[in-house]
Amino acid sequence: MVDSEFRIPGRQLAYAGLTAFHAAALGGFIAWRKRNGKGLPERIGLADVALLGLATQRTSRAIAKDKVTAPLRAPLTDHEGEEGAAPGEVEESPKGEGFQYAFGELVLCPFCLAQWVGAGFVAGLVAIPRVTRLVVSLMAAVAIADFLQVGYKAAEERMQRR
Repeated sequence: MVDSEFRIPGRQLAYAGLTAFHAAALGGFIAWRKRNGKGLPERIGLADVALLGLATQRTSRAIAKDKVTAPLRAPLTDHEGEEGAAPGEVEESPKGEGFQYAFGELVLCPFCLAQWVGAGFVAGLVAIPRVTRLVVSLMAAVAIADFLQVGYKAAEERMQRR
């Protein structure tokens, strides 16, 4: 994004709104836990953090790039095709102005989505750990499988060049 594009007033307001909503949702969750006397865990174990990380990466990428989730992004994006995209993914760009454009940018950026998805997974782990561990384990397995598929394909291509 060119710096002058970021400085479009409506876009800045939309970015601020999205940031404020994220902060309010996280703050609301913490307040809800405290109000109900449940509090927060002292820490989250390393195994859970690893699962959360893998699941957040894969879920964010699925939302932002997967071909099968394109209809969910369609109100906010323009389809550009599959050329240059990873297997099973599509290239898109945000459309519209103001909030629509900013939200389109958010849903197309797996790095941007990661903090939202990660916050949801962490909140789930605190509030409903058993269900959340099941979901993040599934998405972590998918992430590992994706990496193995890419590695397998690279090895296969290397063998064919010999």
